[in-house]
Amino acid sequence: MARNSLADATSPYLLQHAHNPVDWLPWSAEALARAAAEQKLVLLSIGYAACHWCHVMAHESFENPAIAALMNEHFINIKVDREERPDIDHIYMQALQAMGEQGGWPLTMFLTPEGAPVFGGTYFPPEPRWGRPGFPQILEGLAEGWAQDRERIAQSGAALLRRVLARGEPAVGGALTRADLIAVADRFVGMVDWEDGGLRGAPKFPNPPIFRFLWSEYAGSARHEAGAAVGLLLARMAQGGIWDHLGGGFARYATDAEWLVPHFEKMLYDNALLLDLLALVQAAEPDLLFAARADELVGWLLRDMRAEGDAQDDGAVAFAASEDADSEGEEGKFYVWTRREIESVLGEDLASFEAHYPCPEGGNWEERIILTRATHPEDAATEAQLAGLRARLLAARDRRVRPGRDDKILADWNGLAIAALVRASAVFERPDWLAAAWSAYRAVEACLGGADGRFGHAFRRGRISAIGLLDDQAAMLRAMLSLYQASGDVGLLEAVRRGIAVTEARFGDGRGGFYLVADDAADLPGGMRPHGGFDGVTPAGAGLMVEVYATLYLLTGTGAHRERAEQIIATMSGERRILSAYPTMLVAARMLEVGGCVVIIGDPARADFRALHQAALRGFDPALVVLPVGDASGLAPTHPAYGKMPGADGQAAAYLCRAQSCAPPVFRAEDLAALIVQPGGRRNS
Repeated sequence: MARNSLADATSPYLLQHAHNPVDWLPWSAEALARAAAEQKLVLLSIGYAACHWCHVMAHESFENPAIAALMNEHFINIKVDREERPDIDHIYMQALQAMGEQGGWPLTMFLTPEGAPVFGGTYFPPEPRWGRPGFPQILEGLAEGWAQDRERIAQSGAALLRRVLARGEPAVGGALTRADLIAVADRFVGMVDWEDGGLRGAPKFPNPPIFRFLWSEYAGSARHEAGAAVGLLLARMAQGGIWDHLGGGFARYATDAEWLVPHFEKMLYDNALLLDLLALVQAAEPDLLFAARADELVGWLLRDMRAEGDAQDDGAVAFAASEDADSEGEEGKFYVWTRREIESVLGEDLASFEAHYPCPEGGNWEERIILTRATHPEDAATEAQLAGLRARLLAARDRRVRPGRDDKILADWNGLAIAALVRASAVFERPDWLAAAWSAYRAVEACLGGADGRFGHAFRRGRISAIGLLDDQAAMLRAMLSLYQASGDVGLLEAVRRGIAVTEARFGDGRGGFYLVADDAADLPGGMRPHGGFDGVTPAGAGLMVEVYATLYLLTGTGAHRERAEQIIATMSGERRILSAYPTMLVAARMLEVGGCVVIIGDPARADFRALHQAALRGFDPALVVLPVGDASGLAPTHPAYGKMPGADGQAAAYLCRAQSCAPPVFRAEDLAALIVQPGGRRNS
């Protein structure tokens, strides 16, 4: 079978297209140069391995010899994995939205040889359908237009690209106030679906950055509806079809408003962020449902998402990027059931099972059953019985053709997973999860870490396939700070300081903010360097950098870290009407406002020190950091715990410090828990 230029790629998504009759090229400066030499438009197609509609368009159009011939004759065809090159995806998704189109994938964009966008959309059918033109008609129309009016099209595209880049420039403002945070919380609370959880409407996405902000507001002000919104989201998702009740893990989103019908792909980033939320809520309000889902989610990570083949000599293993929605060419086929199939596995135990997992004869989606849970976990004996029944169904499901898996290692998504595992390990009392976090950190460091403190973005087949972005730096720095709080390993703090220095040098914009790409990024058109401040489905790198600086300020008492965090906030806060686009930054802003540090002093080898340390790590407030310092005499004099002492006879002591002062020490884990596990911000001290 003939192969195109994608055959040498490492990305599973690009490799899916290596045998298309389309003369695909990977994104590169050379590909754009070829377009300029041949004076052809670029057809840019962006997707990812787990994307259902990407597969559909590939089968309908890119595997069609007649359509491929049109593409090859008139265009330079470039294929991009959005997970491997989110910087390119960011630019052209912004361009698509500037054209007034709904964003999504596959992203289909036509560019001038200089990289300026001239026309775009998402999925195009092979013939006119659903009020959309057929893909061949679009190809022919654009080719004809380019041949007849090239100069006007090029000028229009260049103007659009300038507008897109200008729109991405951060609006400089000033310090945020409590009123600003309240206004954003009011807006989000007003968008909540109080019946089914999440934000109103369909399709329905989890939006973890938004709900982490709401949880932060609850933790800081005891605003009940903000916390209730997070609990409701997790409860409804945990019982709905978006959760894989047999294998664990959340799907990317639900196509309906009730969380019943998922878009079946599972992404590492969603599950990392939702694990973090499960742990935060569990820390405040323990619930058997959340404990079960966290256990099953991490079980899925460790069983199905290990990046096999990329383990290092010490056995360290990172996590893969995603699992596909499709198997055997059909979305969801791996996951859904008929009642007869379930009965064939469970036999007379079906009645016990369907008392908790409804199994209607006619199905609940396209005559198939998407498993949902109708009862709340309460009784240990019942849960043990149900676990056995689910295990039988899982074993039967495992004999099916599995969906594809994208096993590339992404630094930013792994960073999110590491931080979530650290928190969850303390809250759910699972030291093995902390070991998994360390393993993933060592693997990312080995695969993607650079001598200068930078991380590459993507790794597969023994090589880095994409240079690091701001999101990679920020997520991994945050993960390292999480591991430091759990271990007290001062080497991590030094590594964070080196990482911050190189991030400032290579990504800083000279005006207090950050570019998404480094100063040595070589293949973006015209040397463009977009800013990346808005949160999307993942936290933006700029917002995470504010959190990194705020965390360092609370840990070290160094005022320069606080000043840098405030400076980054100021570069993005000029337009108060769009502050809701920065929920990660807003969480970090509250850390600066009311955040605190739980300082553990004493002998780290003693049981009383370890007990206080674990109690501190089980806090439910994202604005509290943990400093297992042992000897406070080594702290900077500007730290409020400087010079604090352990108790009599070396008894370990915990100090809760806020606003340059510390509460009296506590010596028992239960007393520390009572001090920190309650909403209300400053009132805790």
